[in-house]
Amino acid sequence: MLAIRLPAEVEARLDALAKATGRTKTFYAREAILKHLEDLEDLYLAEQRLIESRAGRSESLPLEEVMKRYGMEG
Repeated sequence: MLAIRLPAEVEARLDALAKATGRTKTFYAREAILKHLEDLEDLYLAEQRLIESRAGRSESLPLEEVMKRYGMEG
């Protein structure tokens, strides 16, 4: 179970969409979360990798080396 507070404008837009389509506000809130959760996870992972790289705790390779390793030489 999840309860969220939305700005009044967002709540009104969500309500209008739900009424216009015959779906529930919950349906659209769930769809929005599912659609963007992967993007948020990717962003978090990228930020962590950047921090590790800047701290010298991870290895980086030139694109040419990566392509060679995976047989993608052009």
